[in-house]
Amino acid sequence: MIISSREQLKDYALRRLGFPVIEINVDDAQVEDRIDDALQFFSQYHFDGVEMLYLPYVLTQTDIDNKYIDTNNIPTGSTGSEIVSVEKIFIIDQAVQSGMFSVQYQLMLNDYFNGFLTGTSNLSYYDTTKQYLSLLQQFLSPEKQTSFSRVTNKLRIHADWSQTFKVGDKMMVQAYVSLSPETYPEIYNDILLKRYVTALIKRQWAANLSKFSNIALPGGMKFDAATMYTDATTELTEIESTVQSKFELPVDFMVG
Repeated sequence: MIISSREQLKDYALRRLGFPVIEINVDDAQVEDRIDDALQFFSQYHFDGVEMLYLPYVLTQTDIDNKYIDTNNIPTGSTGSEIVSVEKIFIIDQAVQSGMFSVQYQLMLNDYFNGFLTGTSNLSYYDTTKQYLSLLQQFLSPEKQTSFSRVTNKLRIHADWSQTFKVGDKMMVQAYVSLSPETYPEIYNDILLKRYVTALIKRQWAANLSKFSNIALPGGMKFDAATMYTDATTELTEIESTVQSKFELPVDFMVG
């Protein structure tokens, strides 16, 4: 069965635990909380829970006054999605935008059309020139350092805002955006997510029954909530280790 909704995921997990043959002593609100926990873990550690996007943004007067950008104001294009991390920003310098009198335009006009097509220029010269222009760009307009907090949703650009930016400046924000399972229901069918939800509910079930651990049932049977809790915790640890070692996005290292 392909799971494509939250309700189907909940029913699947309860069936794996024995329902309706066995009564699962977990309240519906507790089940919903455990599903929320699993989805949060999935979005933070599984590469299928996020997507890298380049998000255009235009600076406002509020941004300049605050000296930070509220990422809630950056449209992600996906319902229910939110920015979970910001890799870098690309400030679109008005001086080097495409245009008839720009350096890029003239380089392509003279070297490509007049040189490459007639055989008087070569790719090594063109590549060297492009690298030189990139070096000049780094000197004249170096890449701005940024910091971002998912808790405050503040994207800070470490620069003199009053001298560097003005209202209407354009930039591109390279960010990881969480994927909403309501928009992308394939998330509900992930095998590790299904196992994780089941194990979380199992541990919740054991925690609910723990206060009855010393009560004997008819026939001499006893609740063994402690063993159930230990088994669920062991399974959760295994799943978390698998996700973080095999499915988590690699850490970006600074190379300088």
